Amino acid sequence: GLGDVYKRQGLLRSSRGAGGGLQLARPAAAITVADIVEAVEGPIALTACVEGAQCSVEHDCSVKPHWPVVNEAVRGALAAIPLTQLARTREIA
Repeated sequence: GLGDVYKRQGLLRSSRGAGGGLQLARPAAAITVADIVEAVEGPIALTACVEGAQCSVEHDCSVKPHWPVVNEAVRGALAAIPLTQLARTREIA
């Protein structure tokens, strides 16, 4: 299940016993949205061609060289949001 995925990625740990269960493997402030997305989906990429997937227009594509910069910007934005920020209750405008 999803808990196992997060455990493998070092986001959760489990403990046995009466008080056992799942808990964060590191402080919530040290876990980011990027960590969570990458644990489930793999590397953050808006297009599959950057990761080596074949594309029918790759030979004429002038955008492909720019995707790594875009993907890194998206990853950076997600990495800037810690789990603690998601846990806060506030109105999002």
